[in-house]
Amino acid sequence: MSMSMSMNLVSIIVLVGVSVTFRGVNGLSMGYYLMSCPFVDPIVKNTVNRALQNDPTLAASLIRMHFHDCFVEGCDGSVLIDSTRDNRAEKDSPANESLRGYEVIDDIKEQLENQCPGVVSCADIVAMAARDAVFWAGGPFYDIPKGRKDGTRSRIEDTANLPSPFFNASQLINTFARRGFTAQQMVALSGAHTLGVARCVSFKDRLDGTDTLLSPNFGRTLSRTCSNGDNAIQTFDGTADSFDNVYYNALSRGAGVLFSDQTLFASPRTRGIVNAYAMNQALFFLDFQQAIIKMGMLDVKEGRWGQVRRNCRRVN
Repeated sequence: MSMSMSMNLVSIIVLVGVSVTFRGVNGLSMGYYLMSCPFVDPIVKNTVNRALQNDPTLAASLIRMHFHDCFVEGCDGSVLIDSTRDNRAEKDSPANESLRGYEVIDDIKEQLENQCPGVVSCADIVAMAARDAVFWAGGPFYDIPKGRKDGTRSRIEDTANLPSPFFNASQLINTFARRGFTAQQMVALSGAHTLGVARCVSFKDRLDGTDTLLSPNFGRTLSRTCSNGDNAIQTFDGTADSFDNVYYNALSRGAGVLFSDQTLFASPRTRGIVNAYAMNQALFFLDFQQAIIKMGMLDVKEGRWGQVRRNCRRVN
């Protein structure tokens, strides 16, 4: 059996299990829009695919947006809200200032409002866009339960809950544990760094010669990057636009870009997981599917606790 056939079977097995496990949880279901907006999935997928064909680097941004949304106030689209004169919103936090792809979400929302006004939440759009970005970049296909409502709170101070690129493995494990994730699920979600780049400002502190986790050769690479300033970018691995397990192989060579990346290999609590994913991409894909679906269920809003925004950038 070919690897692609094997991965398809893995995806099918996961999807069957997920549809049973999550149906009805928190008011979400796989077929939530089946009658009210039956074309929601193709509209999201086609719009994401067009955007990524024009700019493949947006795949990493859409996945990161989903994480940064869910990990703060739950998966409620709060990361999309613009700041106002009276409120500084999440997107203006230093942790979010490099987020991109808002215009893709706006495009999807406009099309859906034309098709089925007031039906599809911005929170669901973010989750579906991330799903389609993973698949477009070569990662596993997974489906998600839908029916999230949009939140009405977005405050810059709430982003303090986001994991820092300067965290060690214990801090990462504890931060994710507070949100209900195991160490293995945390390492699997960290694999989203198989896509995208980091800015020098997030790793330049490693270059003072005291970071014993950093490979000397890779340290020289990072130093050359940072010679171009704090906003110079470094890819997380050698296949920055492809969703694969190359990220974990880089960690095993001491070539993790962020301290929070390399610490996953340095710590005895997570090294075995990194090695397993480095050797077995199918295992990484399977664990990532399950972890990101779980992440998409964090503190979802329903009923009077949420709304369906007409414009993703502002509360109704």
